[in-house]
Amino acid sequence: MDNRTGISEPGLLQAMNRRYVLISPCRNEAAYMRQTLDSVIGQSVRPAKWVIVDDGSTDETPQILAEYAGRHGWIEIVTRKDRGHRAVGPGVIDAFYAGYEKINPGDYDYLCKLDLDLRLPPRYFELLMQRMEANPRIGTCSGKSYIEEGGRLISERKGDETSLGMTKFYRVACFREIGGFVREVMWDGIDCHRCRMNGWMACSWDEPELRFVHLRPMGSSQQNIYVGRMRHGYGQYFMGTGFSYMLASAVFRISEKPYVLGSLATLWGWLQSAMKNKPRYEDREFRRFLRHYQWRALVFGKKAAIEEIHREKGIV
Repeated sequence: MDNRTGISEPGLLQAMNRRYVLISPCRNEAAYMRQTLDSVIGQSVRPAKWVIVDDGSTDETPQILAEYAGRHGWIEIVTRKDRGHRAVGPGVIDAFYAGYEKINPGDYDYLCKLDLDLRLPPRYFELLMQRMEANPRIGTCSGKSYIEEGGRLISERKGDETSLGMTKFYRVACFREIGGFVREVMWDGIDCHRCRMNGWMACSWDEPELRFVHLRPMGSSQQNIYVGRMRHGYGQYFMGTGFSYMLASAVFRISEKPYVLGSLATLWGWLQSAMKNKPRYEDREFRRFLRHYQWRALVFGKKAAIEEIHREKGIV
């Protein structure tokens, strides 16, 4: 055991050979963040650095961050001015890049955009790096998110063809090649499709040691969950998703809480954006790539559509 790090000698060797950096945008996370902080500190392979961006918190978040940064020299806090409200989508990515500017990406093999409302299993990052070492074409990956309900863990039902937005673990080379994150609501969908366009894999695994608890359900909002679902519908429209695929997705999610109404809110978010002729993601080549994938997924299923792209791109 190394007394400086609390990592056993094999774990210390791994940490030296696997340099990863975490960047965490946050605002008013006092209710959840200690669980995330403690679960990262308890990782079998700890990050080389963790940059946490306080995006204008008005609760006890700054005090909690100062407490942890004072005990762990590899945690750095970046403080931004209070904009007066919680900003999702582009606001979160702006905060992420405020942290990204504080690092030299070339110093690390991997980076992760990590939210502060998660509870991670102890070998989470070690196992992700093992998977990426085994397959050098994996550009981004994650485990699966669950919420606690009535003493049970309930899956948030995210597909295997994406890395989840609350814990986007990236190979630095891939992140740079795709141009990083788009500063819009659907940033966490666009990035995975851009990975495949560029010959990388995006994936996630639903296995016991890679399941993490999401303390705030996906698609919720600072106002209410219906606003969050409508925002997701707009994000799908912005990304370039066609109506047929959007309708099929809404039907697939109809059994998720809030039952029926959640799916209708998502669909309405897409329709409202289309009726207002809101702008879409400017990369037309990307939108053509996305539509081709979505049509193949509707006809043959997502798995077959992804496998077809992998074959075309020569991804093993």
